[in-house]
Amino acid sequence: MARFELLNNVAHKDLRVATGFDPRFGDAIGMVPAYPSEYAELQREYPIFFRKDEAGEWMSVALLGFEQHENLFLRDGRWNAAYLPGAVAKGPFLIGFQEQQIDGEVQQAPVIHVDVDHPRVNRDDGEAVFLPQGGNSPYLDHIANVLRGIRDGAEFGTAMFAAFDGLGLIQPVQLAVELDARHRVDVRGLYGIDRDALAALEGAALERLHRAGYLEGAYLVLASLNNVRRLMAEKQRRLREQDAAAGNGGH
Repeated sequence: MARFELLNNVAHKDLRVATGFDPRFGDAIGMVPAYPSEYAELQREYPIFFRKDEAGEWMSVALLGFEQHENLFLRDGRWNAAYLPGAVAKGPFLIGFQEQQIDGEVQQAPVIHVDVDHPRVNRDDGEAVFLPQGGNSPYLDHIANVLRGIRDGAEFGTAMFAAFDGLGLIQPVQLAVELDARHRVDVRGLYGIDRDALAALEGAALERLHRAGYLEGAYLVLASLNNVRRLMAEKQRRLREQDAAAGNGGH
């Protein structure tokens, strides 16, 4: 269970965060949340889909594999992509809000929390969170930027998904993939942008999407689907490795 604490340079002065990649850090996952603020980077390497969260609200995800605990970007302690999704890059941190006096008014100010029970958190190895004299480390400054992107992307996404849904642009996707003669995967519960419905938009609806900045998001999601082929190729390569290893073990 996560145990979040408000991050501060007294209680957490010696905190370090392991930044490698490994299943023990929770990296063996088939998909992660994707935020519109990072679509431009994500769509170069990851397929982006929509799905409903536990509360029944729309969210977007970057697909990492074809099974629940399969991350085809994870290999030998490395994440094989030029861009790391914000949901992964944030590590054990999240952004929360705290009432603070700002210019004489009580406002909800963003603050950083850390999961002190996260497997990445320790006091011996990894990136220091604070400098010896108590200031933020470059790593923590980076995390703060990642969290700001997630916060802004989540707020933007809520409105964008509602606009897409209202125009009938979000439709189910049947991701059934034939990998070879013996292996087939079928990923359920995913949705995508209906290309034909998007192309058929005109007039005021198209103008609203464009002015709100949502039209670009729709096209980036569509462009990202080319990366399904990349995932298939990596999955096929790993299946061949498994078959070869099984064959060698049989001699």
